[in-house]
Amino acid sequence: DSLAFIINQSAATFLGFEDPVGKTLKWNGTPFTIIGVIDDIMQESPFYPVRPTLYHIDQFDNMNNLILKLNPNRDVAGSIKIIEQTLKKYSPDVPFDYKFVDEDFGSKFLAEERIGKLSSYFAVLAIFISCLGLFGMASFVAEQRTKEMGIRKVLGASTANLWRLLSIEFIVLVSLSCLIATPIAYFYLQGWLANYDYRVEISWIVFVAATIIALLITLATVSFQAIKAALMNPVKSLRTE
Repeated sequence: DSLAFIINQSAATFLGFEDPVGKTLKWNGTPFTIIGVIDDIMQESPFYPVRPTLYHIDQFDNMNNLILKLNPNRDVAGSIKIIEQTLKKYSPDVPFDYKFVDEDFGSKFLAEERIGKLSSYFAVLAIFISCLGLFGMASFVAEQRTKEMGIRKVLGASTANLWRLLSIEFIVLVSLSCLIATPIAYFYLQGWLANYDYRVEISWIVFVAATIIALLITLATVSFQAIKAALMNPVKSLRTE
């Protein structure tokens, strides 16, 4: 029916219709009847909300593009071949060209993908530099407390006790760092995601996992120097000036 509209959900909300089907809209003075409401379809930029849209049959046959949904149970190449043959049958002079919506939208996120990759590279570099710093600091602390470790070992402290004594300081410092960084990272990410109408929600699990990973990396980095100091011969430790 060329005098009928199908509208999307955004259009129904914009028009204020609770039950749009059967309602009449005038377009250029011509009344059109709404015969159906469909879900919002993202046809333009994924960075902006779907606009209120009206769908109707163009009585002047001014058609430039067709949006088709392929049967997922059929071969894509075969489906495209059938579509091409059908279009050539009715419009033999019109060149056939096509593109996939997911690939088209994917190209719009190339900048975000590049930022994500660069962020990952710099994050790995920052972690590596931090590990070097932790390793150097642990080595310095262990050297400064050599005599203390020897005395504690003579008095009966176990290797595990000495390891815990040296490691706990770094664990506390890293835990405080995560505690300070978490709200800052959360509000920064919330502000960044606010630029997108279609976005994911930030789960607290992400921050918990990041904290656990940071603590594990700290333990792995510090433990070498801590265990080395704990296993040192107490006689040698007490002779150290």
